Amino acid sequence: MKQIFDEFLHFLQQGIAAIFRFVELVWHWSIDQITKMMQVPWQNWPLWKQVLLVIVIAAVAYAVFIAARQLWAAAVHLLTAFASFLAALVVTLPTILIAGLVALSGLWVMNNLKLSSVPGFTLFDRGSTGPNDGGQSPPATARSGAETTGSKQ
Repeated sequence: MKQIFDEFLHFLQQGIAAIFRFVELVWHWSIDQITKMMQVPWQNWPLWKQVLLVIVIAAVAYAVFIAARQLWAAAVHLLTAFASFLAALVVTLPTILIAGLVALSGLWVMNNLKLSSVPGFTLFDRGSTGPNDGGQSPPATARSGAETTGSKQ
């Protein structure tokens, strides 16, 4: 089961890495195109090409503005989710602390409580009941002097 889980995590990691590589490729390509557009020798162009360049620059600026606004909204959601996660960690601290205290006290009771010292609870104390020789009964000569067969009267 662990191997399947590890393979799934590896597959998920590769998928996320491929997405980030693709996003990086698109960003680099777009930035290169915008940089090339800004480096054109527009001073010697006719007026209609200069007007078209201004329209293209405005369209690019609008697209970058939309992308920046979407990234801002995503960053706000990410920070909100992170803050909610931190708040959930803080809110669950008392419950986790109680669970740890219950485990600690249970271990303390199991290690320090001797039921043989409490009258009436020797039934549950395995260490003091039953024979000590692995469950075998003592030999016949070691039993009490009373005859159990009933042959003597």
